[in-house]
Amino acid sequence: MAMTDQEFEKELDTLLTEDASGKQKREKKKRAPWSRKKKIIIGVAALAVALVVVFRVIGGNKETVIPVVTAALEKGEVSEMLSISGPISGTDSAEVVSSLHAEILELLVKEGDRVSEGQVLARLDPTDVQKEVDIAQNEYDLAVANQEEAQRQAENGYGKAVQDRKAAELDYQRKSMLFEGGDVTQVELEAAKDALNDAKRQVSTYTLEKGKPVANRSYALQVKNAEYALEQKKKRLEETEVTSPITGTVVRVNSRVGRFADTVDDDKPLFAIDNLDKLEMKINVSEYSIGKVKVGQTAQIRADILGNETEQGVITSISPTGEEKGGGSTERVIPTTIQIQNTHTKLIAGISARAEIVLNEAKDAWVVPVSALLQKEDGTYLVTVQDHVVHMIAVESGVESDISVEVRGEGLTEGLLYVTAPDPTLEEGTKVADTPQ
Repeated sequence: MAMTDQEFEKELDTLLTEDASGKQKREKKKRAPWSRKKKIIIGVAALAVALVVVFRVIGGNKETVIPVVTAALEKGEVSEMLSISGPISGTDSAEVVSSLHAEILELLVKEGDRVSEGQVLARLDPTDVQKEVDIAQNEYDLAVANQEEAQRQAENGYGKAVQDRKAAELDYQRKSMLFEGGDVTQVELEAAKDALNDAKRQVSTYTLEKGKPVANRSYALQVKNAEYALEQKKKRLEETEVTSPITGTVVRVNSRVGRFADTVDDDKPLFAIDNLDKLEMKINVSEYSIGKVKVGQTAQIRADILGNETEQGVITSISPTGEEKGGGSTERVIPTTIQIQNTHTKLIAGISARAEIVLNEAKDAWVVPVSALLQKEDGTYLVTVQDHVVHMIAVESGVESDISVEVRGEGLTEGLLYVTAPDPTLEEGTKVADTPQ
């Protein structure tokens, strides 16, 4: 039931007129009525005074001590870890596709089959491609025949041109001698000279290689182009047998017999093949942490498929360039690869796992909970307790995990009691009531 103003004032008057022995003093002077707010304020103050009195009575006026929880300093190990999730994949993978618009006649493998490099995975209908090869072969044969005919013509034409030049030379020499004797006119001599020049020009129209005439270079180019086209068609004919580019395991088959090889749904490959003999994990390390990550560092791999077990991993590569993290973030990440060491692991490609990378570790070091370090303006301290009195030891922190930290400093000894979670108000010489953890 709520107390009325009169009852509240009466109780307050009684409390204020009592001394520590509990005896009530007689009221000497009647006071003016108080407001309720004033009564409450004075009442709280009076209650605080009363509590102090009670504590002093109970404690026999002894000095109050602060209770703390302590633990014994000991050496151990601590590791700084970086935890990142990423997908598991094979160390080598390949997507097998085909650009041939050819019907799939046979699928020779299924998901889970192990295959070797060069092994035939599927056979396609070669009919249309074979026709293209036949046409390309004909064009090549025609180009070769044209070149051979041009070569014969060049040889024959060059031989006749050389003979005509020799005949023209002899005729010009004969007429020159006759002209000197007056038996040939100037016009006849000049005609013989013109014929000789024409014969020489005709010889110069032929191309010689090592002193022998050859057909025009255009014929050789036609042959070369036709040969290249034929090689391409033959290569496409070979592609009607779809083969594996690597040794590994078929992890996906995305088509079926009767479909065309170049029309797989959702632009998926015909086959996906992974080398599952050794698995790896792809992670993206933040630019803020990559400075602590190095090739050769170890990592513990955890995944649901492993249950309570873990797998050992080793960082094998770190990309030399970063990339956008995505999601609107300005942070950059660096692709990093972790190789799984166990070749008989329960891990499988395509699942997600979490890697805990050991960035730094300390062994045989003084190790305390992170909460045990007291940060002050002039440094970091470990709050120790000797004979129920606080002593501050200046320390430097080293390797730090989520819960523990390495400490270094003078005066640290085995079994030294320290406060596990010190109050910031603790000072050198403060008396405490320590309770072992």
